[in-house]
Amino acid sequence: MRTRRLGPFAVSAVGLGCMSLSHAYGAPPPADEGARLLNRALDLGYTFLDTAALYGFGANETLVGDALAGRRGEYVLASKCGMFKGADGKREIDGRPETLKRTCEDSLRRLKTEVIDLYYLHRWDRDVPIEDSVGALADLVAEGKVRTLGLSEVSADTLRRAHAVHPIAAVQSEYSLWTRNPEVAVLDACRELGTAFVAFSPLARGFLAGGVMDAAALPHGDIRTFMPRFQGAAFAHNRALLNGFIAAAREAGCTPAQAALAWVLSRGEDVIPIPGTTRLDHLEENAGADAVTLDAATLAKLDELINPRTVEGPRYNAATQAEIDTEELPA
Repeated sequence: MRTRRLGPFAVSAVGLGCMSLSHAYGAPPPADEGARLLNRALDLGYTFLDTAALYGFGANETLVGDALAGRRGEYVLASKCGMFKGADGKREIDGRPETLKRTCEDSLRRLKTEVIDLYYLHRWDRDVPIEDSVGALADLVAEGKVRTLGLSEVSADTLRRAHAVHPIAAVQSEYSLWTRNPEVAVLDACRELGTAFVAFSPLARGFLAGGVMDAAALPHGDIRTFMPRFQGAAFAHNRALLNGFIAAAREAGCTPAQAALAWVLSRGEDVIPIPGTTRLDHLEENAGADAVTLDAATLAKLDELINPRTVEGPRYNAATQAEIDTEELPA
């Protein structure tokens, strides 16, 4: 694959989000299958892997560390802190400096590495000034445990405040044809500061790849069952949009997943999508998106079919939305 810049690194234009190998979309695959996929990713030219302490409450970092222990020099490693298991065993956002530093030590051990290339604050803890959290992460850079810093799901204002404490190499937020919140302000702020933008869920959590044809068939525990766009009348409406999208991708000579990724890649050389998968064939398909160039007419057609005006439902339920700092799209 071609490369794009992320701070001091040149990374594959399409990265790999590792979350689904341990977390969020029903029962994860066995560890040996996950290890096979991670190694195949490196063989295909993926050089940017994204994990987090949260995913599987440490299981995903352990998987990456175990599976790729002998290949650490072949990829740029991103992980995240600030969201992990609380005392009650449930997910908790905690951005206190002492928590972030302790989490980093645990992550380094699980990842079997001496340094994390890109370390994100997974969520801004509103009870802790962003300057304090980023200051703690800057200490980790000074100690040689982390190379660069990132933020996830933050507003342009929060990014600027954080960047004033320590340079922010990347911001990660959801971005795809059906989620355009970064276009409100964060993409512009990233370009102003020289910060790369990492797009998670660039395939709309599998929807744009044709992977969710029946929301009722989603497995128990799948996080999409709690997302309004995959529920009831909203999903029925959104599902009806998919036929036109699939047809447009075929006309362009690529798969729906490749069309969705090519659209994200077209947003700028500073935008790096990180689709996730548990399947080897999808891993290869996603890598192939780097070779797809959509003409202006096709990009306009995709944009007309799938956009915030045509898609029904917010991306998160109200409780989850309250936890994040990203700008809302104008009504």
